Amino acid sequence: MSDLPEVTVQELAQELELRSDLCLVDVREAEELEHGHLPGILHVPLGELPESLDRLDRGADIVVVCRTGGRSGKATQQLLDAGFAKVRNMIGGMNAWATEVDPSMQPY
Repeated sequence: MSDLPEVTVQELAQELELRSDLCLVDVREAEELEHGHLPGILHVPLGELPESLDRLDRGADIVVVCRTGGRSGKATQQLLDAGFAKVRNMIGGMNAWATEVDPSMQPY
């Protein structure tokens, strides 16, 4: 169990139905996006996050996404350390999304 703020894929799917103000940050590499991605994401590969902080709204409710939740966990911690207040890691990443929310996507 992590000390990071987290959201499950089911919780995020429900939130996305109710609100459009979430900032979804996908920290996977560009070629990974071909396997599927959430609509409206901001793509910032993990390695580019430190120099890309000015692309993010510090007041936004941010959910960080990757393939399985590891890189997004690191990114979530980096954003919290940089002073972002509302940041959550999507548990299980896009593989969990594909398995539990959108079966048209294939885990990889």
